[in-house]
Order: sequence, then structure tokens, then C-alpha cells
Amino acid sequence: MSDASRAAATNPHELTALDLHTALQRDRLSPTEVAEWFLERIERLGAEVGAFAEVTPDRALERAAFVEREVPKAAPLWGMPLADKDLHPRAGVPTRFGSRAFADHVPDESDELVLDVDRAGAVSLGKTATPEFGLPSYTEPIGAPAARSPWDARLGAGGSSGGAAAAVAAGLLPFAIGSDGGGSVRIPAASCGLVGVKPSRGRVPSGSGLAGLAGLGVVGPLARTVADAALLLDGIIAPSGYPAEHAFAVRAPGSDGPYLGEALRGEGRFQVGVVTDSPWDDAYDIEIAPEARDALAHAVAVLDRLGHGVEELPASPEPGYPPAFRAIWQASAATIPVEGEQLDRLEPLTAWLVDRGRALGARDLADALAWLAEFERRVIRRFAPYDAVLTPALALTPRPVGWYDADDGERNFAQQVRFTPFTSFVNVAGLPAISLPVQATAAGFPMSVQLIGRPGGEATLFALAAQLERSARLVGRRPPVW
Repeated sequence: MSDASRAAATNPHELTALDLHTALQRDRLSPTEVAEWFLERIERLGAEVGAFAEVTPDRALERAAFVEREVPKAAPLWGMPLADKDLHPRAGVPTRFGSRAFADHVPDESDELVLDVDRAGAVSLGKTATPEFGLPSYTEPIGAPAARSPWDARLGAGGSSGGAAAAVAAGLLPFAIGSDGGGSVRIPAASCGLVGVKPSRGRVPSGSGLAGLAGLGVVGPLARTVADAALLLDGIIAPSGYPAEHAFAVRAPGSDGPYLGEALRGEGRFQVGVVTDSPWDDAYDIEIAPEARDALAHAVAVLDRLGHGVEELPASPEPGYPPAFRAIWQASAATIPVEGEQLDRLEPLTAWLVDRGRALGARDLADALAWLAEFERRVIRRFAPYDAVLTPALALTPRPVGWYDADDGERNFAQQVRFTPFTSFVNVAGLPAISLPVQATAAGFPMSVQLIGRPGGEATLFALAAQLERSARLVGRRPPVW
């Protein structure tokens, strides 16, 4: 019996998502057995990391039995346990958006991403925790447990896909889907020692970003390995299998996948630019922690040793970025469907964003959108000579729970910028990016870097990330809660 078969027979959570998928395909495990296993782990360990906003065991087991009976094994995520981020409605399941204002909300319809996940053959176990409306880069909603890093419960899991990251890092899910409008997949991935992928704008049909203000928000995977992330991304791009059959999908330029092969092969020699400045530098005091610099230097050394061309880019100041991005973030909050007395149930940060956004004039919004459109062109032009660009994933180490000012929206926003200055501009530019751990600190906490690709350049990112992952040799390390 192989190691994978032995693990499948005893502890399915020890398998990578890819090995678990193989075990399901080869009938070593059934979807019901897998769902039961992970539900038991969630019941036993979920409260320690605050990963779930809602667990739905009865629905999950009913769904698993349905998948066994009715869904062809060719479905790309057949039998795989997942969970919906609490921003994505699933019919009949409480969807609170991390907010007390929606404490009793039960939607009648599922959104497109949820339908695609079902079409791909996955089994939803519930809803992963998110901060209020997914706005902050940490997951500590008022009235609910904070999402904590399984590596150190004193530290936050990041946000806004903090619950998803905590669940995957703690072995409560094999992988998970997050949404990313300013870093909300990559930030929690880096906070929990995971691989997090932000696809190109337009890449994932059910989370393309094209319908959102400035095209910021897309959906992408969080996983423990690069290959696992590719497996999940393939499944949500083409839920019925490749070739993708979304009649109205808008594709980013470049290959449409599948990406799993690129992640498994991890081949190629590339030109990589290195960036340590951010467009927030002129407005905020951005300092890169020694641990983040060490991780970046380690990644540079690995890439150089592997034969890639590595070159540091000169700084490119963008003093117009902070006011333009703030205007868009505030304007997006203005659309939250909360009025009258419900406004009093919003958290201070959300209330500040909503108030500023609703006071924003149409001309100010139009000016911000126009400025960011030109910024996108400048970023793509700046990065054009390189196959990928390397940055720190986070400027600081993961922040302690309670570190953010809960009462002062302006200061809270500034704290988030200082923690995550390298993520939001990638959303504005519509580029793909991967964050992944490359080194452990002296205390054993994984530290990550970010790889940014060309428009539609996911294949190159997966190949590069796989090479870094092999050299880092961090796969298989488990946090204490495991």
C-alpha cells in the first residue's frame, strides 16, 4: 500500500487536495466518508481558529450522497469538500456577510460561484468566516469569533478570506475559495502559511471582477500546495471540465488552462523583476519588517540559483494612488444595502467607509476611476519586460488579534495599508498573482512572497511558484492545532 493509500485509509486530512482527489477517483474513499471526516474535524477543532460562520452537516451529507449517486466522476471537483465564503449566498443557508445587520438573512437563491462549485461536483460543508462585507484585511467581526492563524492562535488569520485560510491551514478543508478585491486571498494565505491565488481580471467566469467598481474583486483558491491551488482554480474556471463551456465568459489573454499541469511540472526559465516600493509610500509610513525582507531575499537567491534572470526595479512613485484607491473603496462600501436603523448595526470601520462613500461626488468618483485606469496602464508597462514580478507578500508579520483600531476608521485604514501595501495595486491593474511561503522564521512561522504575472499569465506563475515551493521544502509542515 502506498503512503497516499495508507493516509487515505486513516487520516484523509493528511492528504494534499490532489491526493485526496485521486483517492476519491479510485474509490479508496467515498464523498460521504470524506465529508464525515472533515465535519468531525470541524466540530472538534473549528472553534480554536474561528474558521466557520456556519456549518451545515445535514446538508453536506445529503449533498455527498447525491454526488455519489448522480454526478459523474469526470466533474473536476467530484466529492471534494469545500465551503462557501460568507459573502457568497447559498439558497437556504444563513448568509450574514460577516455583519450583525444581516444576522437573520437566509437567501432564496445561490450566486453564480456557488452554482459553479456544485456543478464541479464539490460538497459544501458550510460558510467560512469573513469580516463585515469583506472590507478589512483581517477577520474579527463584532459578535463572532476572530479567525486565528493555526500557527499561533494569538495572531489573526488575515482577511477578508480569513475563515477560509484558517480552515485550510488547520486541516478542516483540503482547500477553499476566497474572494480578493484588494488582497483578500493573498493576505490570509500569507498570514496562515498557504498558497493564495488572485487570477487575472476576467479569468474566472463566476468571479471575473468585471461587474465590480473598478474591476477589483475576483475569486481564487487558498491551498496548502501550488498544485492544490491549480486544481481548484481549474475547477472553478471550467466546472464542467475543459474546454470551458461558459457561453458568455470573458477571457483574460493567455492560456485558459488547465493549470494543474503547469504546477506539477514546474518548468521554465523566466525573467523576474523585484519590487520593494509600493504606491502607498508617499502617503503612509511603510516599513518592511526584517522577516519579510529575509523571505524576499531567500526567494531571490533561490530564483538566481535556479537560473532565472533576476533584476531589481527602481522605485516608481505614484502619489495619486492613495486618494484614488480610497475613493473607490469608499464608493464600493456606499452600495451596501443598509439603510435607516440598520446603519447603527454596522461596525465603525464599515460605517466610516459607507459615510464617506455616500458623500462622494460623482465627479470625484469619475476622476478616481479615470486615474486608476491610467495607473493600470503604467503598471503593466512597467512590468512588461518581465515574465513575473516578485514582492513581499506582507510588509509586516501577521498581526495579533485586536491589533487594529476598532473605533477609528481612518486609523484602521492606515494600519491595513501598512500591513498590506503590496496587494491592492495588483487588483487595480487586473493582474494575476500568487502568494506562497518560502521560509520559516526562527519561531517557525512561515513567511511568504508574492509573484505577480502579466495579464493572463497564470501559467507562468504556477510554474515559478512550483519551483520556489520545491526549494522551500515547507510542504508537509503542520501548525500546532493540526
